[in-house]
Amino acid sequence: MDSHSVTLISLNLLILSGCWNTHAVSNISLRTFIGCAVREFTFLAKKPGCKGLRVTTDACWGRCETWEKPILDPPLIDAYHRVCTYNETRLVTVKLPNCIPNVDPFFTYPVAIRCDCGVCSTATTECETL
Repeated sequence: MDSHSVTLISLNLLILSGCWNTHAVSNISLRTFIGCAVREFTFLAKKPGCKGLRVTTDACWGRCETWEKPILDPPLIDAYHRVCTYNETRLVTVKLPNCIPNVDPFFTYPVAIRCDCGVCSTATTECETL
């Protein structure tokens, strides 16, 4: 077995485990990665009446293999494509700077603990559709 095959087998085992850390993702090619992993992500936390605060956190990132046969005739069937989504999170709260009086300065956001390929849940995620 060549080293490329061993690498692919190891990568598949890690994907099946459903739990990656940020360091594991940074050691692989993100352009060819198929699966779902926790990855460092930076965003601007903001709300009306406060200055923004740049926050670095862990988020879910990846591409999940999926396949659905298109049905073009009525009745049309809802699609349930698998996406990289949060499996386990914890909430973190930060205080935004320079808020005007009577504005709550606290901003709460999720931090990814585990990510998996699964159907997008609108209860926890903004799911984009075509």
